[in-house]
Amino acid sequence: MPKKRSGGGLSPTQQAAKFLGVSVLAGAVMAGIALPAAGALGLAAKGSVQGFDEIPDNLKSPSLSQRTTILDDQGGEIATVYSRDRTVVDLKDISPYMQKAIVAIEDSRFYQHGAVDLKGILRAVNQNAQNGGVAQGASTLTQQLVKNYFVEEAGDDPTKVAQATQQTLGRKIRELKYAIQLEEKLGKKKILENYLNITFFGEQAYGIEAASQRYFSKPAKDLNLQESALLAGIVQSPSRYDPVNDEAEATKRRNTVLQRMAEVHDISQQEADAAKKTKLALHVSQPKNGCITAVRGASFFCKYVEHVFLTDPVFGKTKEERAKLWNQGGLTIRTTLDPQSQESVQTSLKDHVNKSDKVAAAATLVEPGTGKILGMGQSKPYGYGKNETEYNYSVNYDMGGSNYGFPTGSTFKPFVAAAALEQGLPATKEYSSPNKMPYPSPVQTCGSKPWTNQANEQVPNESASEVGPYRLKEAMAKSVNTYFVQMISDIGLCPVMNQIDKLGVVQGNGDKLPQVPSIALGAKGISPLTMATAYAAFASRGMYCTPIAVESITQKINGTQKTLEVPKSTCSRAMSEKTADTINTLLSGVIDSGTGQQAGLTDRANAGKTGTTDERKNAWFVGYTPNLSGAVWVGSATQRVKMVNITIGGVYNPKVYGGQVPGPIWRDLMTGALTGKDSPSFNLVDIPDGNKGNGQNDGNNGDHNGNGNGNGNGNGNGNGNTTNGTTISGQTDGGTVFPTPSFSIPEGWIQGNGNGGNGNGGQRG
Repeated sequence: MPKKRSGGGLSPTQQAAKFLGVSVLAGAVMAGIALPAAGALGLAAKGSVQGFDEIPDNLKSPSLSQRTTILDDQGGEIATVYSRDRTVVDLKDISPYMQKAIVAIEDSRFYQHGAVDLKGILRAVNQNAQNGGVAQGASTLTQQLVKNYFVEEAGDDPTKVAQATQQTLGRKIRELKYAIQLEEKLGKKKILENYLNITFFGEQAYGIEAASQRYFSKPAKDLNLQESALLAGIVQSPSRYDPVNDEAEATKRRNTVLQRMAEVHDISQQEADAAKKTKLALHVSQPKNGCITAVRGASFFCKYVEHVFLTDPVFGKTKEERAKLWNQGGLTIRTTLDPQSQESVQTSLKDHVNKSDKVAAAATLVEPGTGKILGMGQSKPYGYGKNETEYNYSVNYDMGGSNYGFPTGSTFKPFVAAAALEQGLPATKEYSSPNKMPYPSPVQTCGSKPWTNQANEQVPNESASEVGPYRLKEAMAKSVNTYFVQMISDIGLCPVMNQIDKLGVVQGNGDKLPQVPSIALGAKGISPLTMATAYAAFASRGMYCTPIAVESITQKINGTQKTLEVPKSTCSRAMSEKTADTINTLLSGVIDSGTGQQAGLTDRANAGKTGTTDERKNAWFVGYTPNLSGAVWVGSATQRVKMVNITIGGVYNPKVYGGQVPGPIWRDLMTGALTGKDSPSFNLVDIPDGNKGNGQNDGNNGDHNGNGNGNGNGNGNGNGNTTNGTTISGQTDGGTVFPTPSFSIPEGWIQGNGNGGNGNGGQRG
């Protein structure tokens, strides 16, 4: 921290009196005399000076806030974050030139005096009186260290900082007593080490290691004579002597330090003169603070890690405790991010979607069987400018995501199928699956009151040619809406709700999904991370593992390193192996011959499902191999852009389908992520074909423009999601959140009114 100089506005006589008073006070302190509340010197108002003996004796060296380093799973640096850029180093890792320079200019008698330098005080009194101001200070390095302790404890609280630096006799008394304690407890070398690690050197650099890296891009142990003198000179006034903004003033100050080093015989006059002739030779490194600087487009993953730290009780019982630990820093966080996967995610997104497009894309990769998040990215970069956003479209709202996730369309249908198979329905189950039908009614819920189709609302298939009967295999490949609505009617809503609970599927705002038949059509908003993690359970033969982003954390405090506990993935059986194998067989059919043909991988076993919602406001592809699961969403965060006659990534699309835009993104990012990795197989089962159709899609990967009817809980086609006739706010691509209206939409005004809850998601992709 810059050293605060006293004396503003005082006359030379007053300055002399003040310093003389401090010297007398120091003498009293050294003699162990307790001072009364009103100083006999008349230098402080009554009640402003605490008795010396009444000052607590428990000054503790604060744990200095330091930078935190976030690493990928290979140990590569993703980003550094800090409230104060500081890296604490041992004295042996600080150049001897730097040690001598700071002592020479700040406290040349440091090794001769105790906590208080009476000779220095008297010299300062004399010099300041002659100059008519404060040319010299009288605080020792030990006293300055104590003051910096107070400032460090104050953190970013301006009131506490002001109290820690106020020029009062009361503060001086406290500094003197604590300085005596430090001298006895630490000794000179440790005091010097602590001082060089705590003090502020300007340009956001706290401590000598950060300063050396900032100004010269080298470690503090490698500083030469003139570099050390420059940094030592900055301490008195980091803004005035900032070499980046005022090279001339900084050079003068550096030369003053060099001359002082010669005067106290740390260097020869010849060495000082030679060093004075050199240029500053700065090699400035720009501050790289925060997730916005993350490599490989991993800014959103980095912020997700931060949210995990600030919200998980494993890091502290209260949010205040967790925030304090995060701001204190000194952490090395090794994450689950796989650099190869992350690189592939960002490359694929960039190749297929431009950041300036009307819509955005987000993708997340999760490892089956472990829950590890291996990749996370989106087409609109992290930032606050045009075509940038701070909102992470891959995660839930409480983890930095957009409002409520995004309607998933037909990517929800495998959950319904899994629930039915778990109930004992055969994989050859056949339903009449007409082209259009009313929602079946009543449908049993988990409660005593069944759902009823009071408004006789309808659900259609995509084209007139899609007329049943269908069996499950063909219905999944073609994504037949009426089939899955009939399936929910057959088994009831409760098995579906139980199944998605086991798969961790919730809305983007954390709420459970409503018990309405329209959930089969993906009417509610869900995040890509949730979808990728749920589908990973299919890949791992029914074992669901909660997503994790952190592998390990160590923290270094005051030279001591300790390991912190981190959240663990919890794995549990979400369905039988037979059910998972059956779903894998069905979804392999989607890629082989159904709506997802454009997404399929050619070199390994893979499965997946397309999804497109009403008016093509959202398009999805969620797919997996036995060792990697990934979800890709394309759409507008505002839910206002209809992806019809739209150019995305430079390619014109008359209509966007789940298999057409998200599918190729998924294919390319999976290909890159899995290059050089094992290629295991699924345990496929034999599912006999039905009597009609060959699983080919008649609608060119078409969408089911179904209403998504269902008890008023579907997402409406207005600007946002619709629940019971009330519009829930959307969000702009840039991150602006619109307020939620308090009025109700009149019945019939948009789809989504009344009892049915028409929703974004009554289509197939």
